[in-house]
Amino acid sequence: MKVYKFGGASIKSAEAVNNMIKIVEDRQPESLVVVVSAMGKTTNALEDLYHLALKRQPYKKQLDQLITYHHDIALKLLNDQGNGIFETINQLGAEMEKGLDNPPPPLAKAAFYDSIVSYGERLSSRIIHAAMHQKAMKAKWINARDFIITDFSFREAKINWEKTENNINGALKPMLQDHILLTQGFIGGTPDGAYTTLGREGSDFTAAIIGSCLKAQSVTIWKDVPGILNADPKIIQKAVKFENLNYHEAAEMTYYGASVIHPKTIKPLANANIPLLVKSFEQPSKSGTSINADETVESVPSIIFKPNQSLVTFKVKDFTFINENNLSIIFHLLDQLNIKINMMQNSAISFSICIDNQVEKISELIASLKNDFEVQHHTGLSLTTVKNYDQETLDKFSEGKEILLEQKTKHTFQIVVEDQHWKYMI
Repeated sequence: MKVYKFGGASIKSAEAVNNMIKIVEDRQPESLVVVVSAMGKTTNALEDLYHLALKRQPYKKQLDQLITYHHDIALKLLNDQGNGIFETINQLGAEMEKGLDNPPPPLAKAAFYDSIVSYGERLSSRIIHAAMHQKAMKAKWINARDFIITDFSFREAKINWEKTENNINGALKPMLQDHILLTQGFIGGTPDGAYTTLGREGSDFTAAIIGSCLKAQSVTIWKDVPGILNADPKIIQKAVKFENLNYHEAAEMTYYGASVIHPKTIKPLANANIPLLVKSFEQPSKSGTSINADETVESVPSIIFKPNQSLVTFKVKDFTFINENNLSIIFHLLDQLNIKINMMQNSAISFSICIDNQVEKISELIASLKNDFEVQHHTGLSLTTVKNYDQETLDKFSEGKEILLEQKTKHTFQIVVEDQHWKYMI
C-alpha cells in the first residue's frame, strides 16, 4: 500500500492533471491513496478573498475568476460534461459566495479562514476525480474532513490521532481493496464537522498522517524539483540533489525553513519507519530523494534561506538581568500567539528573536510586552542557515555583510541580514 501526494504545481492545468493521472496509471500499486492540493495558486487567491470579505470590500470579480479557472480546466479535461462536475463547481462557488457575504466577528475569523481556503482542495479533488472516472479508473472520492479529526485550533489544527487512526483503519482501509482513494490535503475536521486546516503547505502532512496510520510501504511527494536539493536553485545556481537523507537531517532542514516538505511530515513517518520519497512529476522515472532511517550523513552543506523575517529584541528597563521570569513572560505570550522562533539569542539585559514577519501577531506581541520591556523591531530581513558547514561556506555567506544576529554551533551556522544581501549570495 502506498500514498502519493500531488501539490498545486503538479495539477495547475489540464495538461498537468493528465500528467498526474498518467503517473498514477503507470505506477499504480496494489493499493493507493492519492492526496491532492489546491490547483496552482488557488490557496493564495482564496486568502485574498478572505481578506476582502473581512474588510467588506468587493470580491465578486476575483471569485468569478477563480471559478472560471476551475471551469476551464474541467472543460479541457472532460468531454462529456464530466458527470455533473460543472454543477459541483458551481455549487461550491455558490457556497463560497454565501460565506464571503457573511464574514464573522473578529473572534471567529480563524474558523472563517479555514472554511474559505478549504474550497481549493475541495474543487481540485472533485475535478480530478471526474477526470479519473473518464479514464475508467476505479477511484473513490473521500472527504478528508470526515476522517482526519482535529481540535478547534483553526489555521493550524492539531490532530486527534486516536480518532483519526480509528477512522482511517475502520472506514478507509476496506475501500482500498477495490478503489484508488482520492482525498484532499491540508484540511481536516472538528468533531462537530467544521473544516479546519493543518497549516500552510499542510498537504504533505496529510499524506504522512494517512501513510503512518495505514502502515504504508512508502509515501511519495511529487514536486516540480528533482528531489531535495542542498539549496534553492533559484538562489544557489550549483545546488546539488541528495540521493538519501535520514529522518533527523530532513527534520532539521524543514525546521530551519527548507520548503520542499512540510515540517510536520517527518515525525509520523519516522516513528513508523516509512520511507518518504520526493520525486519530480516532470521526470517521474528519475530516482528523486529518499528520506529513511539510514544514519549516513552526506557531507555537502545544506543552505536554507528564509525571507520576510522580523527581528524583535526585548530589553529590560531597569538594568536587571534577563532572567527566567522575564523569559517565561515572553515565551508564554509567544505560545499563546502561536509564534514560532526561527533563531534566538540573549545577552545580560536583552533577548532577541528572529521570527516570520506576521504583522498582526507581532503587533499584538509588542503591544502586550511594551510595558514590561523596551522593544525594538526590525523588518525586511532574511535568515540564512547553513547545516554541515565548512570554512569556505562560512566565508561566502558572512563576508562583507552587515550581520544583525549570528549564531554558530558545531554543525549549524545562522545569520540574520538585510533582505537585499541575498543578491550577493549566488
